[in-house]
Amino acid sequence: MDVRTLAREERADFADFLETLTPEQWDQPTLCTGWNVRSVVAHVVSYDELSGCQLARRLARARLSLSRANEIGLAEYRVRAPEELIGVLRRHPQPGRILGKFGGMVGFLDGLIHHQDIRRPLGLPRTIPAARLRRALELSLRAPPIGVSRRLTGLRAVATDLDWTSGNGIEVRGPAEALLLALAGRRAAADDLTGPGLDVLISRTTVA
Repeated sequence: MDVRTLAREERADFADFLETLTPEQWDQPTLCTGWNVRSVVAHVVSYDELSGCQLARRLARARLSLSRANEIGLAEYRVRAPEELIGVLRRHPQPGRILGKFGGMVGFLDGLIHHQDIRRPLGLPRTIPAARLRRALELSLRAPPIGVSRRLTGLRAVATDLDWTSGNGIEVRGPAEALLLALAGRRAAADDLTGPGLDVLISRTTVA
């Protein structure tokens, strides 16, 4: 399936989920250190409404640093009400600008991983469609900002619920969703994994 289609499906599921949250849940912490639910959603949608000129101005303010541009967008959007943030997500089913790069890969991975960043601490798991999850694992290896290829060095990741493996070395195994999150730096997901390479992977994750 086309990655842009996967990105649209993921964003639609994300918006549906966000509409079920209470005001209290929007203030709860996520797997992204220092960010509550509202901050994560603000980050996800912070480029969607920008025109080409507005994007250029933001990047100029950030001195061409993507991390600083992300901080500027977060500051602008985290003050919005939950219904406003969901509205942005609904009005832009296809990630645009920065998140639309590389055939939609960036937006797809950003949406899926951040969706789980919110669900896990809230204790609200979901069953991610297998085809979507397998494609996310495959694409994550080609997305340098996520850091999967670096964390996988010297390891072999094996999904126990999908036909997917990657890497050469000592083995880490577990559910595909947990593998994706742990390889993306989320230490909390490592609790669902096993194998002789687990300690190495944990040493390469964040405190979340």
